[in-house]
Amino acid sequence: MVEYKSLSRRLFLIFNYSLMIAVGLICVLPFVHVWAISLSGSGAVSAGAVKLWPVEATFDAYKHVLNKPEFGRAFAVSLQRLVLGTAIAMLMTVLVAYPLSKEPRAFRQRPLYLWYFIVPMLIGGGLVPVYMTIRSYGLLDTMWALVLPTAVPVYHAVLLLHFFRGLPKELEESSVMDGAGHWTILLRIYLPLSLPALATITLFTMVGHWNAWFDGLIYMNRNENYPLQSYLQTIVVRPDVTQTVDVRQLADITERTVKTAQIFLGTLPILIVYPFLQRFFIKGIVLGSVKG
Repeated sequence: MVEYKSLSRRLFLIFNYSLMIAVGLICVLPFVHVWAISLSGSGAVSAGAVKLWPVEATFDAYKHVLNKPEFGRAFAVSLQRLVLGTAIAMLMTVLVAYPLSKEPRAFRQRPLYLWYFIVPMLIGGGLVPVYMTIRSYGLLDTMWALVLPTAVPVYHAVLLLHFFRGLPKELEESSVMDGAGHWTILLRIYLPLSLPALATITLFTMVGHWNAWFDGLIYMNRNENYPLQSYLQTIVVRPDVTQTVDVRQLADITERTVKTAQIFLGTLPILIVYPFLQRFFIKGIVLGSVKG
């Protein structure tokens, strides 16, 4: 069947596609520019001749970065934070969302616990009380200072509990009749059916941990404990005393090419993971938002 679109519909589609393409280019072009600079020679970069494609292409900046112990140490800290923080946050999110998804007749204290989590999300204690709490527990300069403050992401728990509430109740009722307990229902019914929502929340959590830089500056007193994004922030905002370049390399790399190479490598892991989870992204958000 041929669908005839009206003139107004065609104009809307043209405007919509043009807007989406423009927004996409605004997001992508700066990243492409950084990539081009990181692969360009020092002369072209100093002359401002690099736009969206490398000029006098060379991998010397990447060789220099990969040989830097500071970059490797910060990358390892971020990777450890990513794995540990995502695992803890997803575990706590599931354990919070499952009981809160029950009806009040099955969990009478549900409204009380729901407000217990919602109110702190809306009214935070502030930076100073959080820092004093972290310091009083002796967590400064440790990985736990980066992981524990976000161990229970309430917004993610709200998304997941709404997704749980949208699942057919008949599945749980039939499982209860067969003698299944809550752990069996959660592990064998709820979680397998919630893969889109879990993938979406996992992606949110991973991006949040990988991109976080401010908490590293606050809770880490020693530079060697900085996660990657905190380390990158220090070399971008202020001159980095560790950016030592061998005299023999000055003809091929500059401080700018070294910085852009580190920024590109710092973004690469999320760019690799994102396409594998993207197909769950929209489905997880939409299905988790249609039922309250």
